[in-house]
Amino acid sequence: MIKNQKILIYGIGNELLTDDGIGPKLVMELQKSHQHKNLVYESAFVGGLDILDIIRGYRQVVFLDAIKTKDGIPGTIYHFTPDDFKETLHLSNLHDIKFLTALELGKRLNYEIPTIIEIIAIEIIEDMVYNDHFSPEIEKLYPAIHQKIGTYLIDKTNCKSSIPEIK
Repeated sequence: MIKNQKILIYGIGNELLTDDGIGPKLVMELQKSHQHKNLVYESAFVGGLDILDIIRGYRQVVFLDAIKTKDGIPGTIYHFTPDDFKETLHLSNLHDIKFLTALELGKRLNYEIPTIIEIIAIEIIEDMVYNDHFSPEIEKLYPAIHQKIGTYLIDKTNCKSSIPEIK
């Protein structure tokens, strides 16, 4: 039984790899601008099995991660659940088990897995160059990305919808 009724907002990525750090940077700024008693903000650069210990005991988790798709438009915000999950850059670590496998294992081991799991993935451009700033295009789009995700989280905490659409 889940005892913690809070929502974990969890940013994943490496802040020193240009756009790859968008998840942790969003968490850092959202924590300042979108405080709510039911929101807990954390971030790291982990995926795979490590995720189980991080999400354990929360009622709900929203992952913020970067994604690179073949024909993706930079700054596009995608919304996934485990049922329609697409591989993001960090939730499915090449050196560990896949995200969905980790969730299934957690359930079989009777971990307190959140009843609602969401992945918000932001289409990025550059994730292989060391730079603590975003690429120019993502930098330009970042304020709108921050605003859209912040509005989504506030709507979520006000119970407008369990999975509202991000536009």
